[in-house]
Amino acid sequence: MYRRRIPDEDLITAELVARMTHLSRETGRQVGVLVDRKGTVLHVVVGDEAGILIPDLSRHGLGRGKLRGVRCVHTHLRGEPLNDDDLADLTLLRLDVMAAVEVTAEGRPGAVRLAHLLPPNPRGDTHRVLPPVDFYALSLRFGEFIRALEEEIASQQTRGVDLRRATDRAILIHVSTLPRHEVEDRMRELTDLCRTAGVEPLETVVQRPRRINPRYLLGEGRLRDVVASALQKGADLLVFDQELSPAQAQAIAELADIRVIDRTQLILDIFARRAHTPDGKVQVELAQLRYILPRLRGKGLAMSRLTGGIGGRGPGETKLEVDRRRVRDRIAHLERRLEALARGRTQRRRKRVRAGVPIVSIVGYTNAGKSTLLNALTRSRVLTEDLLFATLDTATRRLRFPREREVIITDTVGFLRDLPEGLVGAFRATLEELEDADLLLHVVDAANPGFEEQIRAVERLLRDLGLGDKPVLRVFNKADLLAPGVAERLAAHWEGVAVSARRPDTLAPLLDRLEERFWRPEPSLVSSPSPKRPNRNRSGHG
Repeated sequence: MYRRRIPDEDLITAELVARMTHLSRETGRQVGVLVDRKGTVLHVVVGDEAGILIPDLSRHGLGRGKLRGVRCVHTHLRGEPLNDDDLADLTLLRLDVMAAVEVTAEGRPGAVRLAHLLPPNPRGDTHRVLPPVDFYALSLRFGEFIRALEEEIASQQTRGVDLRRATDRAILIHVSTLPRHEVEDRMRELTDLCRTAGVEPLETVVQRPRRINPRYLLGEGRLRDVVASALQKGADLLVFDQELSPAQAQAIAELADIRVIDRTQLILDIFARRAHTPDGKVQVELAQLRYILPRLRGKGLAMSRLTGGIGGRGPGETKLEVDRRRVRDRIAHLERRLEALARGRTQRRRKRVRAGVPIVSIVGYTNAGKSTLLNALTRSRVLTEDLLFATLDTATRRLRFPREREVIITDTVGFLRDLPEGLVGAFRATLEELEDADLLLHVVDAANPGFEEQIRAVERLLRDLGLGDKPVLRVFNKADLLAPGVAERLAAHWEGVAVSARRPDTLAPLLDRLEERFWRPEPSLVSSPSPKRPNRNRSGHG
């Protein structure tokens, strides 16, 4: 190891680079050094004639300007320019500088070629390669140069950004062979999920390959381009629309050196923010732990030298096993607690069933307006927002009709297409409310261009939950956002009813259908005047 510190204004000392080129000529291999801002040589790397392999730099965090604070200087045996691997390492690892020094026939330093990162710019360029110059004629004042570059990168990345906001910024990625219109629907939905989670989307990347890459999902070259763009734009994470396997998530994170999450993890984060009741909190934590368990990993092969021989177990593996055991114990505890909570819900449901009061459960795609409809029917104040999964907690209210009649209306968590099995399983206890329902009100966002796919997604989930034989009345909501008569024609085609939950005057057809469903008029009363509208109130919480 080179013990002397490199002066602040020097890229590398003449003494050190001469030793490197001499060693390269003697061995026929590239030799490199990684140097930090203090001038300390962190690593000496010996590669082959074509390149070097840079070791893990994750412990050297990114600074304010998103630079690593580490520069790489290595030799090139044939005086070739910086290659794609050199520039990829510069970009993906956010190195201060990537430099290649030519090894002359005599084993002395020849021309040096430098490349450095660029601040965000209109052209989208991520780096600049400087013209080659003889090493001994290099006049770069490195310390002054890198401080100015870092300040410029930091200022460009924060320009126009409200620094008071603690939001992450993300690149959204979708990889599939689905038709274009379905991909557009999914990316709109992923954007809405990010907005709900407090993540600001910076860019959307869609790739439709002939064959999905089993390791990176994206092709490796395309992924490197995406990561370079993400780092150049100051993105904090990559969000994949598909659920990543543990191996894929680890491989992408190792290549990207940036936080990587998938659609499931994003939804879990939203659930964690939105759950407020004991049931909801337990279910969310259970789903999170089940997601995390297969993704717990140790330090890989680096721990092998800590083992005690063949079949031995070192501290690294032991710590990993302890973590896994704790997660499994916590999962078992939460499952028992969930069962206890479920027994309490079962008792409350039995009381309602014994009372003979009809039960109506509101289901539908997330953000279709279920809670808004519940509020409009019962004059309640259940939380409503123009966000996906605005509320996860079950709400139960009474809706009174004339002649001392009433129904119990229950609002449930919203559905989502391709909802992972782990999430469905975790919320199965909450959705048990649907088993006792005499009627399901399937609320549809009629203003959404993809409402038909949303209808199919909800119906698939209902079948998966064993509720496919329940009576269903489709309620086409947000009729006020469509041209006059459009929602009514849609409802007639689907044998449903059109309403606008924000306009109580549009709810009369729905109330008539409910009254007809539960209390069909007696023959002697068929010609009598229509009954008065129901008395909608908040009394009773089931």
